[in-house]
Amino acid sequence: LILIGGFVQLLAGFLAFRKYDHLGGAAFLTFSALSADSISGHLVNVGAGRSAGFTAGSIAFLVLNAFLMILASSFNVVLLCMTLAMEILTICFLLFTLENLPLPFEIVMLSIFSIICFYGATASLVNSMFGKDLMMMGPPLFTVESSKKDTKEPPPCICPRSHCTSGLRTIAELLNTGAVCGVPTDTVYALAASCKHPQAIEKVYRIKDRPQEKPICIFISNLDQLRAAAPPISPLLWEFMENVYPGGIGCIIKKGEWLKKLGVGAGYSRVGTQDSIMIRVPDLTVLVHLIDMTGPLAITSANPSGEVDSTHHDMVISRLGHKLEGVLCDGESDEVVASTVVNCTKIDESGITIVREGCIPAGKVMQIFESVKNR
Repeated sequence: LILIGGFVQLLAGFLAFRKYDHLGGAAFLTFSALSADSISGHLVNVGAGRSAGFTAGSIAFLVLNAFLMILASSFNVVLLCMTLAMEILTICFLLFTLENLPLPFEIVMLSIFSIICFYGATASLVNSMFGKDLMMMGPPLFTVESSKKDTKEPPPCICPRSHCTSGLRTIAELLNTGAVCGVPTDTVYALAASCKHPQAIEKVYRIKDRPQEKPICIFISNLDQLRAAAPPISPLLWEFMENVYPGGIGCIIKKGEWLKKLGVGAGYSRVGTQDSIMIRVPDLTVLVHLIDMTGPLAITSANPSGEVDSTHHDMVISRLGHKLEGVLCDGESDEVVASTVVNCTKIDESGITIVREGCIPAGKVMQIFESVKNR
């Protein structure tokens, strides 16, 4: 019986260590070793009298188990009772080697220890299965107060929720004052800066460590805004944009003074290239409302240059939150890759070219263009 119990305790100890329960693992391995020592003590007593080695081992287990009792008192009452019972059992084994152990006392202590172990194992199993404290394990006798508070550290920037109107207003106010914020889009998360504040667009480059030769696009809330600015766009391009906006396709068109009518303002020289600019209308209600409150936004993906895109607001906060004034939290992004970019500057002469294939396959983009062209 002792041999079987020792083997079970040895197995439980290794499993506890695998689950990073160091106290439980140490306790079970100690009890397993004590069981082995008990077996040797009984064999020695039966065959050759008392053993000084077993006596010394029992005293060592008394000291080690006393340390486990101190640790167990910070967990729960059941574990403390189990280690306390094991301490008394160790004394029993020591008295056994000295031939001064009353048999009824040994039987009582083994029975008490068995009941405690059975209850503790059953309670742990039931509570783990149902995720509730259905069988009480008892509170710890003392707790060690940490020097740090249990509450999570506040995020490095303002992080309102996207479903709250107050959250949208907060981010809009930050953008209108020249801040850079992380925002959700219909593809992946992006960094946004108001086109009215060129210094904010410059800050986007510094935050991302983005090469200066890479242009930044702009987002508008709807195609009517573009019509009101009256850019020199051909009927074919208008028809194509009406079929791809809103959505995950950005069109590169020729740049001009009409952008100032669109509301780009002082940021004119910091968006796009000298001759062209990419414009996109996102298919995300939250972002469209935000643009209506701020005007056109300079947009680029919210990730350090050369790294993967951010697909959750937590990624934006952890990677760039210490450099941003705010992040509009909207959970998981709709896509895992950025938008598809199409060069439309020569759409009437030679058609369109795919600059970057993103969430919309290049074949689908070309199919839309051919359909529009044929009509």
